[in-house]
Amino acid sequence: MATVAAKKKEVTKDLDHCDIPYYVSEFVEREVGNDYDSLRKLDNLIDKLSENKKQLEEQVLTVSSEVPKRIQNALKNAEDSKKSLSLLLEEETLLSDSINSHLLKAQPWMEDLDALISQVEEIERHLAYLKWISRIEELSDSIQQYLMTNNVPEAASTLAFMAELDIKLQESSCSHLLAFVRSTVKFWHKILKDKLSSDFEEVLTQLRWPFVGPPQSQAFGLAAPASAPDVYSNLEMLFCQLLKLQTSDELLTKPKQLPEKYSLPPSPPIILPIQIMLNPLQKRFKYHFTGNKQTNVLNKPEWYLTQVLMWIGNHAKFLDEKIQPILDKAGSSVNAGLEFSRGLVMLILEKLAADIPCLLYDDTLFCHLVDEVLLFERELYSVHGYLSSFPSCMHILSEESCFQRWLTVEKKFALQKMDSMLSSEAAWISQYKDITDVDEMKVPDCAETFMTLLLVITDRYKNLPTASRKLQFLGLQKELVDDFRIRLTQVMKEETRASLGFRYCAILNAVNYIATVLADWADNVFFLQLQQAELEVCAESESVSKLQLGQLASMESSVFDEMINLLERLKHDMLTRQVDHVFREVKDAAKLYKKERWLSLPSQAEQAVMSLSSTACPMLLTLRDRLLQLEQQLCHSLFKIFWQMLAEKVDSYIYQEIIMANHFNEGGAAQLQFDMSRNLFPLFSHYCKRPENYFKHIKEACIILNLNVGSALLLKDVLQSASENEPTLKPNQPSATAALNELGIYKLAQKDVEILLNLRASWPNTGK
Repeated sequence: MATVAAKKKEVTKDLDHCDIPYYVSEFVEREVGNDYDSLRKLDNLIDKLSENKKQLEEQVLTVSSEVPKRIQNALKNAEDSKKSLSLLLEEETLLSDSINSHLLKAQPWMEDLDALISQVEEIERHLAYLKWISRIEELSDSIQQYLMTNNVPEAASTLAFMAELDIKLQESSCSHLLAFVRSTVKFWHKILKDKLSSDFEEVLTQLRWPFVGPPQSQAFGLAAPASAPDVYSNLEMLFCQLLKLQTSDELLTKPKQLPEKYSLPPSPPIILPIQIMLNPLQKRFKYHFTGNKQTNVLNKPEWYLTQVLMWIGNHAKFLDEKIQPILDKAGSSVNAGLEFSRGLVMLILEKLAADIPCLLYDDTLFCHLVDEVLLFERELYSVHGYLSSFPSCMHILSEESCFQRWLTVEKKFALQKMDSMLSSEAAWISQYKDITDVDEMKVPDCAETFMTLLLVITDRYKNLPTASRKLQFLGLQKELVDDFRIRLTQVMKEETRASLGFRYCAILNAVNYIATVLADWADNVFFLQLQQAELEVCAESESVSKLQLGQLASMESSVFDEMINLLERLKHDMLTRQVDHVFREVKDAAKLYKKERWLSLPSQAEQAVMSLSSTACPMLLTLRDRLLQLEQQLCHSLFKIFWQMLAEKVDSYIYQEIIMANHFNEGGAAQLQFDMSRNLFPLFSHYCKRPENYFKHIKEACIILNLNVGSALLLKDVLQSASENEPTLKPNQPSATAALNELGIYKLAQKDVEILLNLRASWPNTGK
C-alpha cells in the first residue's frame, strides 16, 4: 500500500515526466484503487478493454476505406462541372458573336424605324391637336346653333363643358391651343353672360330689386300678384343658367383682392347670379361712401356699417325663401344669405382698408371707428349668422400697423379710465351697499369698474382671427392688472396708519375681488385656449423652463397666475397689518388681566355665581368691537381669514403671557376657564360652530389647570414615569401621549403639560 501511495503521489506531482499517461493512472485508480480485492476484476477489465479496442479498430478501418471513395466522387463531380462550364462558355461566345452580327445588320433598319415612329408620333400629336381644335369648334358651333334657336340653357351647359376642357388643358405646353380655347370660352362667355345678365336684371327689376326699404314696405319682392308665378319661374331659370357660367367666369375673371398684409382667409368667388344681384347695392355704396359725397366722412363710419346691416336684413327673407330653394334644387352647397352677406362685407373691408390710414393717428376717430366696427361684427355674427371662416373686419384691424395702433389706443383709454375711476368720490363705495344679498363681496366701485373694463376688452378682442393677436391683447390685460395693483398699493400705503379704516378695508376688498375674478376667468374656455396657444409659443421660443412648460401643459397654472400671486401676496400683507393692529390693541387692553392675582382668587364653591373678571372686560370689549367693525367692512372670505389669524395670535398670547407666566390656585384656574369658555370663545361663536377649536392652547391649558387633584397627580406620575423610562418603554405600557389624549389634550407637548401641572398651587401633602 505504501508503494502504491508513493507511486500515486509521483504521478500526481510530475505528470509531464511520467511514463504512464495521466488518464491511464486515473483509470486504474478509479477501477482498482487501494482495495486488493479489486484485483480480481482485472480479467473482466482486460476483456472489456480488449473488446473496446477491437471495436475502435474496426471503426478506423471502415472510415479509412470510405473516405477515399468520397474524395474520388467529389473530384469526379468537379471535373464534370468544369467540362460543362467550358461548353457553356463556348456557346455564350458563339451566341454573343451572332447577336453582335445581327445588331450590325439591323442597325440601318432601326434607324429607319425610329424615324418612322417619330413621324407617326408627330402625326398623332397633330391629329390630337386637330381633334382638340375640331372639338372646340364643334362646341362653339353648337353654342351658336343653340343661341340661334334661343336654346340658352343648352348653350350655357355646352359653355360649361368647354370651360372644363380648358381646365383639363392647363398642364399642356401647347400655348397656341390654350390661347385658342381660352379665347373661344371668353367669346361665348361674354355673349351668354351679357344676355343672361340683362335678362336676369330685368327680372330683378320686375321684383323691384334691391329692397332698400324695410321688409314691410317691399311692394313686390315677397308679395304674390297675378304675374308673380311667371316672374319667379324666369328668375329660377335665369339663376340656374347663370350658375352654369360659374366655371367659365372663374376662369376669365380675377376677383378683386386686398393686399396680402391683411392675411384674409382664402374664399371662393361670389357666385355669378349673386354678383349680379349685388351690383346695384355696390353702386349705391360707392356712390354714397366714396369721393366727395356728404355721406362719406371719416368721423361717421356707423353710416356705411349700419347701411350694410340694413341691406342684409332687408334681403334676408327673400334670399331664404326664393333664392335658397333654387340653389338647393341645383345641387349647390352655397348658402344664399351668407353669400350675399359676404359680398357686402367685402365692400366694408375695402372701405376700411382705404379709410384707416387716414385716421390712424387721430385717437378719437380711430377709437370711434374700432368701436363701431366691433358693434358691426357683433350684430353680423349674432343676428345674421356670418361665419368666422369668412373674411371679416377683424382681419383689417389685425394688420400690423393698425393692430399696434389699436393696442396703443386701447391702453391709453384704459389708463385714462383707471385714473377717473380711482379719483371718483364713489371710488371706494360699493354700488350695492344697501342690498345685502348682492353686496356679499363688498366690492368698491373702482374695482368693479376695472374688472368690467377688462371684460369689455376681452369681448373686443376675442373674435380676432389669430391666437398671436389675442395673446398680445392678453398681455395688455396683464399690464393693466399690474398697473391697477400698483395704484392700489400706493393708495394703501397712504392709509397704512388707519389700517382698520373704511378706505383701507375697501382696498383690501378690491384686491380680493380682482384675484377671485381672475381665478374664475382662468377656467374659462376662451382663456384655456389662450393658455394652449401660449404653451405652443413658449415651446417654440424656448423662453421658459421645462417646469413652467409642464405646468402650463398640465393646466396646473393659468395665464393669470403671476397676477393672482402678486394680488394674493398684497392681500396677505394687508390682512397681516390689520391683524397686528387689532392684536396690539388687545394686548394693551389685556395689561390689567395679565396682572390678575390668580393665586389668591376664591374658589368656585366660595362664590354664589361665577362672573367675568373685571380686568378681562377691556380686552374682550376691544375684541368684540373690532370684530364687529371688520365684519361690516370686509367681505366674508376676508373676514374669515382675519378672525382666524387673530384667534391664533390671541390664543398664543394668552397662553404664553398670562397662563404660562402665572401660578393658579383652584379659584384662579376656575376663573380663567370661566373667562375663556363663557366669554372669550362665545365672541367667535358667530363665525363658527366650535370656536374653542381655534384656541387649543387655552382650552387644553384650562383642562390641565382644572383637573381634580387625583387626576392631576395620576397624570403627573404618568408623565414623570414616561420621561424617566422613555428608552425602556414596554410595548404594553401606556404612553404619555395616550394619557393626554384621553383627557382631550392633543395640541400641547408633554413638557408643556408638565409645566402647567407645576403652575397649580394647591397640591396635597403626599409625604413625598
